[in-house]
Amino acid sequence: MSIGDVCHIPSPLARHNRGIFAAIVTPRNASNSVFTLEHSAADSRARAGVVHTAHGDIPTPVFMPVGTQGTVKAMEQRSLVELDARIILGNTYHLYLRPGTQVLTAMGGLHRMMGWQGALLTDSGGFQVFSLRELRTLREEGAEFRSHIDGSKHLFTPESVVDIQRAIGSDIFMVLDECTPWPAERSVAKTSMELTLRWAQRSRARHLEAPFMYGHHQAQFAIGQGSTYDDLRRECMDRLVDMDYEGYAIGGLSVGEPHQDMYRIVDVSTERMPRDKPRYLMGVGTPENILRCIALGVDMFDCVMPTRNARNGTIYTTRGRVNIKNAQYKFADEPLDDGLDNHASQNTSLAYLRHLFNAGEILGLMLATMQNVALYLWLARTARQRILEGTFTTWAEDTIQRLHAPRS
Repeated sequence: MSIGDVCHIPSPLARHNRGIFAAIVTPRNASNSVFTLEHSAADSRARAGVVHTAHGDIPTPVFMPVGTQGTVKAMEQRSLVELDARIILGNTYHLYLRPGTQVLTAMGGLHRMMGWQGALLTDSGGFQVFSLRELRTLREEGAEFRSHIDGSKHLFTPESVVDIQRAIGSDIFMVLDECTPWPAERSVAKTSMELTLRWAQRSRARHLEAPFMYGHHQAQFAIGQGSTYDDLRRECMDRLVDMDYEGYAIGGLSVGEPHQDMYRIVDVSTERMPRDKPRYLMGVGTPENILRCIALGVDMFDCVMPTRNARNGTIYTTRGRVNIKNAQYKFADEPLDDGLDNHASQNTSLAYLRHLFNAGEILGLMLATMQNVALYLWLARTARQRILEGTFTTWAEDTIQRLHAPRS
């Protein structure tokens, strides 16, 4: 399937001179645009734009490395800066449990605590809570759950999740939603969607009334649900748009559904998203998934795949995939990826990385992770350049074929 086919499926750290307990400011103009659309492709819905945050502008399309617990696993912040990562993602559920909001507030927020100069997006923790099926109870008030760490009982409400993300200090944060499992009966998907919409209304009200912390603006994004039912997805997004969020996300995908279903739901959803606001596809995916969804009008992506696969020995390069544990690389005296301009890619041989994995050395995980994150950042950055040049579709098809195959 070509990019064209996908497009036509039907239908530096902010200084805290005010001290460790930062100033609190009241939200103003919460619905003002945080996005500038710069260019739209002529032969697809691909877009190039800029998301504006208090910690810098973020050119789009963009891939956001996942830093669940305040760290991108096996990477230090300096390496992320070297790779020109403008924004990373943290997780509200995990940060709420550890280190907790008391520590985060005392440290002046997560940016300051982890020494991160760029922007930060936090998801709501809803996916993590709902994945604890044996440890949680869902009701209108919110989601009650037991910690996976010590079994202690907690309650996430739409309002409390806003407050937790205030304490984290993220630049962009997501509302609490229910992530519908796949497959789901239509009645189940509709009930879940309606709950997500009621929670979204409460989240929006809390965001507009609750004070910001640490002296910088926070944008709030809504999450569309509705499983793989086109009409539910349209209805959900239309009603969320009426609530006037700063941005909109597509949730509940990459949970086991066929890729064709995912692309169809992305297509249905982006059709209903405002042109002048950022569009975020949560938790997706492979390089091919990302390029095909850029063609459908998505601006922002995150996924654990590059970091998790790196730790398992699967390396993404501009010349194709590498299983670094394979014997064929034992004497491979060539750089990881001479198509990427960073120290790890240019100065680490395949043979050396294979040796590090076989020897169980931590450095192997670090170098592999840096390579994979670099590849994903390069992918989004180059897609943006090609959109601006008017050559995205042809480049994307060629790139999908090259990256999907084993390394040449």
